[in-house]
Parts: sequence; C-alpha cells; structure tokens
Amino acid sequence: MNTTMAAFRRLISTLTNFSSTSGRFMVWKQTPERTRLFKRIATGVCIAIGAGISNYYNVQKKLSTQIDDGLLLALPAVSATDKDKTFDLDDEDVYMSSHETRFRLFSSMEYEGQLYMTPLNFIESVTMSEPKNKRIWKSLTKQELEQMLTDTPPVFKGSSNLFRNLRHRGIIGYTEYIFLLCILTKPHAGFKIAFNMFDADGNEMVDKREFLVLEEIFRKKKDRKVGADGAPRSDKLNMDENMTDTTLLVHFFGKKGKAELGFDDFYRFMDNLQTEVLEIEFLSYSKGLPIISEEDFARILLRFTNVDDIAGYLDNVRKSITDEKGITFDEFRSFFQFMNNLEDFAIAMQMYNFANRSIGQDEFARAVYVATGLKLTDHLVHTVFHIFDEDRDGQLSYKEFIGVMKDRLHRRAAFRVDDKKKFTSFKSCLKKEISSGR
Repeated sequence: MNTTMAAFRRLISTLTNFSSTSGRFMVWKQTPERTRLFKRIATGVCIAIGAGISNYYNVQKKLSTQIDDGLLLALPAVSATDKDKTFDLDDEDVYMSSHETRFRLFSSMEYEGQLYMTPLNFIESVTMSEPKNKRIWKSLTKQELEQMLTDTPPVFKGSSNLFRNLRHRGIIGYTEYIFLLCILTKPHAGFKIAFNMFDADGNEMVDKREFLVLEEIFRKKKDRKVGADGAPRSDKLNMDENMTDTTLLVHFFGKKGKAELGFDDFYRFMDNLQTEVLEIEFLSYSKGLPIISEEDFARILLRFTNVDDIAGYLDNVRKSITDEKGITFDEFRSFFQFMNNLEDFAIAMQMYNFANRSIGQDEFARAVYVATGLKLTDHLVHTVFHIFDEDRDGQLSYKEFIGVMKDRLHRRAAFRVDDKKKFTSFKSCLKKEISSGR
C-alpha cells in the first residue's frame, strides 16, 4: 500500500506541475475539465484505500480473536474421491475452483482421503501447461509420511534448490499450494506486509497457529464440511485434532510444531522460491549456457498471455536484433522482479497514456527505477522494446506493453478462467488484494 501511495503522489505531482510549456517532459496541460476529472479519480482512490485499510484491521482483529479462542478454521482440502464440480458463476468460487482443478491435475499423493502435491509436482504446475505423465495417485502410509517429514530441512537451512532437492519426498496441501502461488507474484516490498498479516499478535514472530489461521482467506463458501447425516459440521477444530503435518509446516515450525518463524527466514524462503522457479525456467532454455537468446526471452514473456500472433512478435525480434548478446540470469531475474511490481509501474505509464504519448527507452528505464527501485540493463530494455514495439517507431505505448504484461503477471495461475466467468465483486476483490499484500 505504501508503494502504491508513493507512486500515486508522484502521479499527482506530475499532473499538477507539468504543462505544455515545461520543455521536453511535457505531459499534461491543466484545464478545468481535467481538474474535475482528476478530483474524481483522487476521490475514488482515497475511498478504495480507506476501505482497504479498514478491511486490513478487521481481518487482523478477527484473526487475533480466533487465536485467543484457541481455535482454527477447518481448512479446505481436495478429496481424492470428489467428482468434478459444477461451477456457478460466483467469481470467488470460479477463481478457487480453477486452482482446485489444477491442483488435482498435478497432485500425485493421497493420504487419509485427501490429495497432496509433492514439491516437484508444484514446480511442474507453475512451469508446465500439463503434467509430463498421466497422474496415478499414490496412497501414503503413515510410516512413509513420517519419513518424508523427517527428511524435511528446517527453514534456516533452506535454499533456492529446496523443492528440487526434496522432489517427491514431501507433501503440499491445497491451501499451501494457493499460498505458494501468491508468493510467486509478490514484489519484495510486499514480503513484510505478508509477514505482518501472519503475525496476528504483532510479536515479530509467526507460530504454527497463526500461520494456519490466516489461511481463512483461501476458504470458499462451499468448502464447509457436511457430516454423514447431512448436517453441517463445525467450521472450527482444535489444533491437535485431525491435523496432518505437511512439508511446509515442518519446514517452518519443526517436527513438533513449536518453532517460530522470524521475518528474515520468511523473506529468505519467499525469495528462494521465486529464484528457484525462475532458475528452472531459465535453465530449460539455456541448455547449460550462462545466457538465453533474446528470442527465447521473448518466448518466455509471451507464454500464458492472450497474444494471438506470438510468431509475429518472435519474427520482430529476429529481424530487429542483429547483434545478439543473450540475456543473463541476473537480467532475467531482475526483469521478473520488476514484473512483480507491475501495478506500481503501470501508474507511471498511465501518465503517458493520459497525454496520448508513447515512452522511449530512457524514459522506460527511469520509470522502472522510480516505481520499483530496480535498475534494468540497457541491453535488457533494448530487447524489451524490440519485443513489444509493434509499429517499430522506437516507442512503447501503454497498450503495447502494459496491456500484454498485465495478463502475464498472473502467469503462475496459467489455468485462466474463461472470460465469461470473469466477474469481480467488491468482497472477493478485497480478499484477493489483502492476500497479495497490495
């Protein structure tokens, strides 16, 4: 929220101070009509921010009450015996059900009637469109699960190879899967916000109870359990009752569940996960080399977007980049860190869109730095322009870049919902915004 407010203040300063006579940085000429429009925009933003703050503290208060009561919500799980569900068009249900469908597609373990992913299943689910092989769910015994959890390293021994090292020696539940997806598109500046959301009592540490309680934000209305007699079961249960430990819980809180998670370890885990997924994708194209080609970089960026003519974009790269230098992993990683800050950058780009202006390479690099604090190399910026500059005028428009990349932002959830089902309600929008820390 702080980064968004800062970007908005910069936008205010630009729109109110620039004029048609202010030199080469001309963006905006103030008129009574535009002043009234700007006031309406500002009022709307203030209302939205106020509502977000109010809901943030309401959630914190609710979570603290649940912890004080010593109770946990019965977290949603994916049953190994569930039939395919008939989705209604409530956006919250469709949003969650699409994730559930993907979870079922890639999961390979079953324990006590519930499905689980392995660490390698999760990596595949965010780097592949479908599993390599047809899934056959393996039923775990209690002894096999205990051995998996014994092999799980503590969080202070985590690394950017954690999921690859564990491979199939671990289990990830459905709500943890959603949590991990959120991590992949969270900017570094949002890590502290995410940690504070878990830290309900404000003691700068997160315990197992706090971590589990917050997963309420991932519940659906239709996840409530029904007993054999058809009567709804209680939504709450004691922490020691019917609780299956998972790899993530043991990694964070130890085998006995008594350890606490500090911010440094939490930050390192989130950063390592983002790095690990990016490394896997980079290595799949680099073939052992320290670089990938500019064309492969374009191919990665355009995956999971709504672009119809991907071949045309790739042809544009081939024709316009005659001196290939390649993209290093550091450049690759910095660009996707920038992508996780796309919402703030979009505000800066919108200034140019308001003035019906495109943006040059120097202006693009400066806008990235102002909005995100990241410095992209000249070669990386040059490559991005050659990918997205459709009319080849040496400039990028809002539509050319932001219009395509906003769809790519949620690339970890590549299993997009059909356009006819994309409805947005205020309630579910706030829940998603709070969960993403924006």
